[in-house]
Amino acid sequence: MAALSSKPNHVRSISLPGRSHPITQRVEEEINKLKSLSVAPTADTVYSGLFGLEKLYKCIDDLFNLPQTLCQSLDAKLIEDLLDKSVRLLDVCGTTRELVSQYKENVRDLQSSLRRRKGDSTTDDNVTRFNSFSKKIKRDAKRLVLTLKQMDQETAISVLLDADEDTIDAIRALREANAVCISTFQMLLSFLCVPLLKPKQSKWSLLSRLVQKDRIAPELQEGNASLETRLGTFGAYLDSFEKALEATFRCLIRSRSSLLNVLSC
Repeated sequence: MAALSSKPNHVRSISLPGRSHPITQRVEEEINKLKSLSVAPTADTVYSGLFGLEKLYKCIDDLFNLPQTLCQSLDAKLIEDLLDKSVRLLDVCGTTRELVSQYKENVRDLQSSLRRRKGDSTTDDNVTRFNSFSKKIKRDAKRLVLTLKQMDQETAISVLLDADEDTIDAIRALREANAVCISTFQMLLSFLCVPLLKPKQSKWSLLSRLVQKDRIAPELQEGNASLETRLGTFGAYLDSFEKALEATFRCLIRSRSSLLNVLSC
């Protein structure tokens, strides 16, 4: 499957010095697992990425709930950057979840039209509408990817004034987590941009106007069966993505809440 960008993703493991606490080690392990998924998007890698995000942000939440994880000597610019990034990631996650939900609904509508087909042209019209919707999803996904790329390129000029080692580790872990979160959302959006239906679907509409319907019925049935199979598989993918995005959204909310609690101490 083709990704939205031809620029290769470089897999890089992180190594944060002085990490002796088991939670910090778990954070590092989860981040590196997600980095290893930076390949051309498939349904399996997308789901693994979303599931991995849920595990990662649970670890981040545990990290922030450790006593004295962050000190109060953080630079104001850094705090602003962390809080702003958390809100924007929530927005992107919510919007992506809505796109997936809309896509799933349209897949179900097309499946229903295929099951109701009785030799007329209604399914061809529904396929046309579905293709139009898919193009809209692709445009929306590309806009979200541009937003994510902009977030990934932004770097806040921050200074840790007299920060202890645990504070530095926690901030670095959160930034790494946000980076792989952005990468995972990009992978999912790239997957949604891959065309589901083949252009050759339109030829059946043309043949139906040139040949008697009963003569092309076997070919139509075979084509519909193949299409129904693809729709069923893709619909199952979308359902799992939607549930994983809901879980990730909840984890991002908890992470932001924990961050606010720590910084307000």
